[in-house]
Amino acid sequence: MIRNDFLVEIADFERDLAALRAVREPVFVVEQNVPIELEWDELDPRSRHVLARDLDGTPIGTGRLTPERKIGRMAVLRGWRGRGVGDALLTALIDLARGLGHAEVELHAQVSAIGFYEKFGFAAFGDEYDEAGIRHRSMRLELAPLAPAPPPGLPPRRQGQLIDVESLDQTRDLTLRLVAQARRRLWLYTRDLDALLYATPDMLQAIKTFALSNREALVRVLLHDPATAVRNGHGLIALAHRLPSRIEMRVIGEEPDTQYAGAFACEDSGGYLFRPVGTRFEGTADLHGPGRQRQLREYFEQVWERAAPSPELRPVQL
Repeated sequence: MIRNDFLVEIADFERDLAALRAVREPVFVVEQNVPIELEWDELDPRSRHVLARDLDGTPIGTGRLTPERKIGRMAVLRGWRGRGVGDALLTALIDLARGLGHAEVELHAQVSAIGFYEKFGFAAFGDEYDEAGIRHRSMRLELAPLAPAPPPGLPPRRQGQLIDVESLDQTRDLTLRLVAQARRRLWLYTRDLDALLYATPDMLQAIKTFALSNREALVRVLLHDPATAVRNGHGLIALAHRLPSRIEMRVIGEEPDTQYAGAFACEDSGGYLFRPVGTRFEGTADLHGPGRQRQLREYFEQVWERAAPSPELRPVQL
């Protein structure tokens, strides 16, 4: 089932330092007796952090991805353990690493937590060692490779540029560019159709223009929760009702698909925009990143096969 009692977001270290401390110090310093001078280090300001909060905004879990491509400082408050928070945090960090184009990530797992990380595909290597008085073992996860370089003698491929996306306005602008450059396929993966992004007049017109641009044009949309979009009369649902052969929607309902924290848009000329936390508008984009685009598209198609049309998304018959 989709967790609806907490959210995961990308944290800003300086802005959210108090929230990060409210999780890490009770877990590491108090429970596990890690000296506070070892808990905080020079990598913290340079790392990317994710933060889980309950629906009141209280911090309940956190983790980080360092510039050295290592996941660490995974912590969940005692009262929230066993409720999917750790899974959501780790998924967000892995997706963040993929969005940055990392080929692999590593972590130092407490021996008691090795089984948790193995569920996500991490493999242990090397001997056990002591870190802050706790037994650890190193683990590694290989991420899907990017597209290989063209063979010698072929003309160089069109070059892309990884873009850091930091705001809703930037997300809208880049998504409009993706829709405009799509040829025959557009894939949208979203939690609830993101009304601030996909229900604006400009976006709806762009999607409509693409859908009617040629006979092979097709928009496929995956979403976790259709209820809010249906209740608010989302314009993309209305457009799909008018163009059912050009815009298809399915609802995600199976584990582990429902635990996926991210959201993304990609199109068939190689562009994509990826947000590691689907409730936020920060992420990465590349208007021509075929390697990463292929990863996202293949993941989308796998989930699409397991997803199903929803009665809520069907037009009302009068």
